Formats: sequence, C-alpha cells, structure tokens
Amino acid sequence: MFNRSSGQIKRRVESLEKHLKQENKTLLLGAVKSFRDLDNVAYKMGILPPTDSFTTRVTWWPMISILGTFSSGKSTFINTFLNQDMQRTGNQAVDDKFTVICFSEGEEARTLPGLALDADPRFPFYNISQEIERVSTGEGQRIDAYLQLKTCQTEHLRGKILIDSPGFDADSQRNATLKITDDMMKLSDLVLVFFDARHPEPGAMRDTLEHLVQNTIHRSDSNKFLFILNQIDCTIQDDNLEDVVAAWQRSLAQAGLTAGRFYQIYNQEVAPQIDDESVKARYEGKRAEDMAEINDRINKVEVERAYRIIGVLEHTAKMIENEVAPKLTELLGRWRKRVLISDAVVLGAAGAGIAALVMNSDVNVVPWFTVEHWLSGEVAVWKKMVAGLLGVGVIGLGAFVHQAFRKMATSAIKYDLDREIKGEDLREFVGNAFLYNTKPWRSVFKTVPAGWGRFSGSKGAIEKVLKSTDVFVQSLNDKYTNPSGKKDRPGTVDLEVE
Repeated sequence: MFNRSSGQIKRRVESLEKHLKQENKTLLLGAVKSFRDLDNVAYKMGILPPTDSFTTRVTWWPMISILGTFSSGKSTFINTFLNQDMQRTGNQAVDDKFTVICFSEGEEARTLPGLALDADPRFPFYNISQEIERVSTGEGQRIDAYLQLKTCQTEHLRGKILIDSPGFDADSQRNATLKITDDMMKLSDLVLVFFDARHPEPGAMRDTLEHLVQNTIHRSDSNKFLFILNQIDCTIQDDNLEDVVAAWQRSLAQAGLTAGRFYQIYNQEVAPQIDDESVKARYEGKRAEDMAEINDRINKVEVERAYRIIGVLEHTAKMIENEVAPKLTELLGRWRKRVLISDAVVLGAAGAGIAALVMNSDVNVVPWFTVEHWLSGEVAVWKKMVAGLLGVGVIGLGAFVHQAFRKMATSAIKYDLDREIKGEDLREFVGNAFLYNTKPWRSVFKTVPAGWGRFSGSKGAIEKVLKSTDVFVQSLNDKYTNPSGKKDRPGTVDLEVE
C-alpha cells in the first residue's frame, strides 16, 4: 500500500513538473522541489500520510473566485468578462453548482462533470469528495451535484482559472457548500465578493456575512478579497448612491469588517436611462474607475500566484518548525504523564494486593523467593511450569492494561487538541502527528517527537526550505520591481526562461 501510494504521489508531481516546464516556470519548479523536501519531513513526523503531499494542497494555476449571494450579478459579471454567455443569469438561484471555468483550444465550449476536478491534482478541488464526505455523510459520492468544469476559448481566460459559486441563500446542502467555499477562499489568488446593492439587509444575510466577511478579515492574505457592491444602477432613480453605500458599510461593520472599501459597479447594458448628464457622468465615472481597478487586479493574478505559492511554502515550513513541533512535544508530555500515572496506580494497587496476600497467608512462601530453592530439585517441574505461565500471564496482562491506558490517554488528549487548536491545517497536522507518535510500538519514554530528533535531518531540511523561499522572493522582486530605475540591473534573473 505504501509503495503504491508513494507511486501515485510521484506520478502527480511529475505531471505537475511537466506542466510547469511547458509554461517555462523555472521558479515554480524549484518551489515543487522545496515542497517535496517538506513532504519528507512531514512523513517522518507523521504530519502527512504517504498518500498525501503538500504539492497537492496548493493550486498551481492562477485562480480567481467569484462569491456572493444569489442574484448579486456574479454570473453576469463572468459573462461580460469572458465576452461569452457561459453562465445562466436571472433573479433566481440558477447557478446551483460550483463551476470551474478554464481556457480550451477548442472552439466549442464544453461542460464536464465534477469528477474531472475531483480526480485531477492539477485543478482546484482535487479529492474534494473526501472533504465533502467528512462534513456531510453520503454526499461525497454525489460530487457531480456540487461541481462542474466548463471550457471556453477566450484570451481573457488564458493562463487563469475562474470559479463561479452557487448563491449562499439558494443551496440546501449547507455544510458541503461552505466546505467547498472555504477551500476556494484558501486556494484563490483573487476573490471577488459580490453583494446586491438592492438589498442592504444584514439581518437576512447573517450567514452570508459570517462566511464572506468574518472568515476573511483575520486572514494573512485578506488583501486578495475585493468586496464589490453590484447593481448600483438601482440607486440612479433616487440618486442616493452614497446612502446605499453607507448602509452596506454599516452592515459589514456589524459583521466585523471595519477597513477597506466597496467597488461600485453595474451592468450598463441593462441599466435604466439616465437623463441628467451630471448624474450620468458621476455614475459612469465611478463604474469605470472601479472596473479598471478590478480588471487590473485580475490581469496581475499570475504575479500574485507566484508570490502566493512561495508564501504557502514559507508558511508551511514555519508552521512545522514553530507550531507543530512545539505543540506536539507539549501534547506528548501530557500524554506520557497520564499514561505513567495510570500505570503507577494500577501497579501500586497490584503490588499492595500481593503484599497483603503474602502477609496474611499461613503458608511459608519465603523459600519460593530464593534462587537456591527454585533451582534445586525440591520444587516440582509442574510447579515451575505453572509459575512460568502465571508470570507470562501477569506480564501480558500488564502490557494489555498499559496499552489500554495509552489508548484512553490518546483519545482524551486528541479531544482536547481538537478544541484547543483553531486553525484547520494546524489542527490536522498536529492531530496526525500526535496519533502517529502514540502508536503501540512507540515507547512512552521518548521525549522527542518522531522525525524531529537531532539525527533526523528535519530541522536542517526546514532551514534549507526557508532559505530557498528568501531566494525565490528576491528573484520575483528582481523580475517585477526596479527601485533604482536602472535599465540594466546586474544579477537580475528571468525566472520564466530556462
């Protein structure tokens, strides 16, 4: 099983490297190697099973996600951006699946089932069926009910992946939908969050605001979220755009978002006629300004992709070194203490019982405890055999009781850590490693986690990975920045040309 699983991971990584070579992404090829170095550390420590890899936990394509409530104009925005009618539009919940849209050389647009995404590690949502099954039993096998892949030939999409989400208020499978949404937000380079300017009602959108606002404001990558107030043409008749924007700002402030601003847009093709030239100029000017900023962020998403991947690499390495290993050491100390105390209590009680039996017995048992007497011929062979079997039984019973205490202590501490650790990845990594370190064959007296000892090489491997991330970032800066203003800069490296 181990060899087969390792072979599958190897083939996936080779496929990824082949794709990056075709794109001439030299730096990202180096990042793949660094991720694999982290994999080796994770396997030694039990952080990841051999069926998993950090390379499959990051999206290697530039990825843009579209989130929001139904009828907020997501699909219309996508169709306008692609210059094709890819998504159905309307006032009802018509986009009932997560739709991944990517470029295709073929002129004919195609719609492929969710399996095309679930089984391909190069795309987002790889193995998402397993995650869905964890949060909604039985739903993992219905992957086609949640996901679909669409292809189209448009230059706006070349080199990018676009994801349209179902409206939050329309979906009945809440747990699975929110799980996929959380993965979208984590994997994306840019997230466009759409709100409907016609309905600034925070009470009716409490669930939406919780997941689209509260889950973003404390993220380290919160700058990738653009909050878009769409369909502001509804305010033209009363010319009260500022009042509507202020109402939305108050709504989001109640949900915890106190910084940033809205991008304010609308679809000119369906907007009402504006007779007042000054009002028309103000609305169209605001829309043009904000659309230019949105398009600029979309056009730069490939650059952000490179920084994102290097950021994930650095974050993962630091998490293992600064959070997983220390927390794991602490948990193992607590676990060891519980097991040894339990063993001591039972052994003490057993010893006290035996002592009491001997002290209160009329039989002279002292000779049985002398080596000379035991080796002499005075003790019958059958007595020796019975004593031996009893000794083996006592040892076996002690081992069984010890393993039972280990399991109970493991379950108790695993329950505690699931509540103590808030971050999903950190909780998973520490949990996996803790269970690995408490396997029956691991001595309870080991104070250093598996794969983290002086001779494991793990600390050196992480230090090497962190140094590589510094080099990667400096190389990216050399490519995309030029503070000196010089045309010919010595030492500049073209990262995308081999």
